[in-house]
Amino acid sequence: MSAWSAPLRLALSLGLPPEAFWRLSLKEWRALTEAPPAPVLSRADLFALIARYPDEEIPA
Repeated sequence: MSAWSAPLRLALSLGLPPEAFWRLSLKEWRALTEAPPAPVLSRADLFALIARYPDEEIPA
């Protein structure tokens, strides 16, 4: 199995025909396949979560 098998299968699963896959630059391929950035939790969102789910007091 060639080193290109997995990327080509991924391209096909994304609906990209082989001809288009082979015309992509490496930069374009990475842009298509990189994971989206993780959402950022703002300070306000953090405090809202803390208020919604407060720590439970542990009896002494």
